[in-house]
Amino acid sequence: MTLTKSKTLGTAAAAFALTLLGGCGGTDTAAVPDGWGTLDTRSVSVGYPEDQGYAPQPAAERSKANAAVALKEEKGVRTGMVSVQLDFATGVGDAGEAAAAAGAGIGIGATRKDTRDVRLAGEESAREARRIDYEFTSTGEDSTPAQGTRMTGVVVAGVDSRDVPFAIRINAVKDALSAADLDSFVASITVK
Repeated sequence: MTLTKSKTLGTAAAAFALTLLGGCGGTDTAAVPDGWGTLDTRSVSVGYPEDQGYAPQPAAERSKANAAVALKEEKGVRTGMVSVQLDFATGVGDAGEAAAAAGAGIGIGATRKDTRDVRLAGEESAREARRIDYEFTSTGEDSTPAQGTRMTGVVVAGVDSRDVPFAIRINAVKDALSAADLDSFVASITVK
């Protein structure tokens, strides 16, 4: 009886130790809301609102600058996009530098609404990132909404555990996604 009790206690202690090690390992995975899909790359994964009509863009159709894209198209017009860019800048070593480089790509005429530090899920060494909220006006070019349409944007930039800079963007017609949707987008990011 003592032997069985010892084995049970030993097994329980080993399971507890593994649980602690798992918690100390520095990785966790972000929660992706129900009804959302996931874009998965070598550096990050991010959710997109599949239940609102977003769908992955085939690799052959997307820009070479994008590692992954999900689009929402309505009557041939791209009304929303989630994109992941990797290794998009040189000399970038932290979230602030990645955000500065990604922010430069927001464009002339965009209005920054907020910039703040965020902590993402994933590798402990790569969780620090910066979120930039902005608005801009559509040009009406390349299947985008009619010229003059106001758009909402969020970019989250940082550096993964292998020091590869990443920038994840979501752009949509203004008010098409709620503030909670935009927060869920940021909360769905896992850095590898």
